[in-house]
Amino acid sequence: MNKERKHIIFLARWYPHRYDPMFGLFVQRHAEAAALFNDITVIYCHACERQQDNKTTRQQAKKFEIVRTNENNVDTIRVYYKKPKNKIQSLLRFYRANMMALKLCKKPNLIHVHVLTRLGVIAWIQKILHKTPYIITEHWSRYLPGNDFSGFLRKTACKLVVRNAKTVTTVTENLATAMNNHGLKNDNYVVLPNVVNLDMFHISEKNNNPCKIIHISCFEDKSKNISGLLESLKIIDDKGIDFQCTLIGEGMDLDLMKEKAKELQLINKVSFTGLLQGQALADELSSGDFLVLSSNYENMPVVILEALASGLPVVSTNVGGIKEMIDDTKGILVEPRNKEALAEAMIKMIETHKNYDANYLRNSVIEKYGYESVGRFLDSIYN
Repeated sequence: MNKERKHIIFLARWYPHRYDPMFGLFVQRHAEAAALFNDITVIYCHACERQQDNKTTRQQAKKFEIVRTNENNVDTIRVYYKKPKNKIQSLLRFYRANMMALKLCKKPNLIHVHVLTRLGVIAWIQKILHKTPYIITEHWSRYLPGNDFSGFLRKTACKLVVRNAKTVTTVTENLATAMNNHGLKNDNYVVLPNVVNLDMFHISEKNNNPCKIIHISCFEDKSKNISGLLESLKIIDDKGIDFQCTLIGEGMDLDLMKEKAKELQLINKVSFTGLLQGQALADELSSGDFLVLSSNYENMPVVILEALASGLPVVSTNVGGIKEMIDDTKGILVEPRNKEALAEAMIKMIETHKNYDANYLRNSVIEKYGYESVGRFLDSIYN
């Protein structure tokens, strides 16, 4: 006998949209996983910056533009609206956009909030008005030490919303602990794995000479510390050790990092691909020998799981929930903001990367992070 499918509404603060198809991609993957076992509607509202919009979109953005599509069996409602100049108007327009989208949907069995605070308040109001239970998934690292989680109203609202949720899920134990330390109490915290597209990421045969190092990030140096990575690569180069490092991605500090690579005389050692997506990203990743991350803070970077699914070991700073994914059988962890330690770890990995079992690395992801595994896990939470 087939199980009755529930109707779940995702209220997503981050989600791919027309201006950034990679924004909140991990939330989209959760929606696709959940849709294997339940009927999912995603609502995402986006404030349009004037300078981003083309002529047609500017005309549309004077009102609320609603775009409804079906994407991989996920009913998806995106609402685009003109970004107001002040914060109060921005908040009110955001709530109005979400309420407009909710009115297009039949009453759900449950609301699944992705990222506090604003959407949590909407879900709490829906629970009061319509008796609709809600759960929360938090992806944001702002609760972690060194980040900014402040403001009386924000903290009060978060505490209220979290306390009244059916379940609170986080992508790492580390994040759940941090939220509890801020007084965000709930009796049912659960770790929800991120999703990896195992059909896309794959193991490749290679015989790189010299060793090929891969780095993938959004090129925001304050958090990702690409400058520190380049300085560590310079240390390796000065020791006369041969390597090639491919840096994948784009972002606000990409040009600065290119200039820094020139200053460090690493032009013949590093290459910048810009943004790669889909199969192009997967193919480039699988062509490498290991992945390196140099972040000052993280939560649960999906790129680590994608590297493991591609059979690559990982060198990373020990921040956020990364230690929950990487042990001695999968790579090397070092303390953040220590370029010498990062360089030594990369040197060791250059020498030993072939000792790691690629199939073991991939299987560790299949068991926990595939679409079906995560979909079944979400289904158990919804029931």
